[in-house]
Amino acid sequence: MSQPTRYVPTRREQAFLDRVENPRYDREIINGLKPFIEERGPEDMRGFYSSDEIAELVSLRGTERDVETRMPVKMTRHYFEMAKRSVPLQRLVKASPDETLSLAGSEDPGYQMDFSPVEGLLHKYEMGLMYVVSTCSAHCRFCYREELIARKEIERQDGTVAKKGLARIPEVVEYVRAHNRTVEENGGRHPETGREKLREILLSGGDPMMLPNGKLAAWFAALAEAGIESIRLGTKDMAFYPQRFDDAFLAMIDAFHETYPEVAFRLMIHFNHPDEFLVKDEAGDYETRADGFLAWNPAARRAIDGVVSRGWLHVENQAPIIRGINDDSDALRIMQRELYRVGVGNHYFFCGRDIVAYRAFNVPIETAWALLNESQKGLSGVETHARLSITHYKGKTEVAAVTNEPIPGLAGAENGVLIFKNLRNALDAPDRGKVCIVGRNPEAIWFDDYEDRVLFDEVGLYDYGRVQHLRQAESAAGKR
Repeated sequence: MSQPTRYVPTRREQAFLDRVENPRYDREIINGLKPFIEERGPEDMRGFYSSDEIAELVSLRGTERDVETRMPVKMTRHYFEMAKRSVPLQRLVKASPDETLSLAGSEDPGYQMDFSPVEGLLHKYEMGLMYVVSTCSAHCRFCYREELIARKEIERQDGTVAKKGLARIPEVVEYVRAHNRTVEENGGRHPETGREKLREILLSGGDPMMLPNGKLAAWFAALAEAGIESIRLGTKDMAFYPQRFDDAFLAMIDAFHETYPEVAFRLMIHFNHPDEFLVKDEAGDYETRADGFLAWNPAARRAIDGVVSRGWLHVENQAPIIRGINDDSDALRIMQRELYRVGVGNHYFFCGRDIVAYRAFNVPIETAWALLNESQKGLSGVETHARLSITHYKGKTEVAAVTNEPIPGLAGAENGVLIFKNLRNALDAPDRGKVCIVGRNPEAIWFDDYEDRVLFDEVGLYDYGRVQHLRQAESAAGKR
């Protein structure tokens, strides 16, 4: 692939970009533990950590168990106000010594960098994912991208060691066009990877909503001009800083839709717990309005209404099930019911990933399945669309079923089985729909905890080999 020149917007792009407003946003962010240690933060926020908690965290500074080295500490004023009356929300953003008791885990979860044809872009599945920013308004302690947020150096497949870079418009646009040109020239399939046209891109990071409207608009327009048919934006600002979804942002996406009406737009939001959008009273109970509905935080409801009222914009929620945060079937039930009521779909719930320090956060896989199954009792069919997924190196894999009874005649199934089903598979998805059956292990928090009880594995979860030379193959194909 030749080195792309400086990107020059088309006349249509520029006309759209000229309409974009770029307000400044004051998220009132507290960065790091230092403001709490030195009591220099806002007076009403100083008690967020107890003196004992601070002393224990200070004792770890500079050691291999330093929690801020593993994952930076960050929180917005809005989230603090919600967390004051919520232990789960405090667990989500408060650093804890538990995080570094075990530092086992992968520095590149899912071997994502095996599928990075240009810096900042992952092309593992039929769609592409871009890292467009390396921070968020606040930082989840269990973050699946802790290696990006903490700016850690990781080893690439070719043996080089470097921090993950961010995507740039010229390189991404050139790759999309080259890939799709090669697909077209070869009868609808890429000759090296078997993929079809790259038609969908997810803006991720970090949180893309940290970017100003002008930079978001530049990405949207450049992708549309490159031939992308569907754009997704993943964000947790709906929980951390819903004020970001203001009139200026809504006017920008309206202008985008007016300029590129055929390009689909999906907003993937990230609520982990109903405490992130519902109002609680001093006793810790959810407030109920006079009409019987649960009371929403006004800023969160205003933001949700702003996006779901645009019929062409699809909004869906997805979240991992994390120990001490939302491993509660009642909380999951309330969240699914309330989100669907206001127009937000329930997309995925995830088991924890194998990030560094995952043992501090992951709920046992079978427990997560039981929690989600229990939470969906009493919900209607449309409210229960979310599936439970766990991301294997081969791709997203559904925890499809867990049996409680032995299966007669099947050795290893005396205590029941768990069935994994592959949902999304790399390249041309040869293993999508295939299953793996393992004997139950109620303590298992990752795939390797089932290695000694595999009963049937047509998908090859336990016979995985890394994809070799993918970047070189795609690069060579792009030159054709």
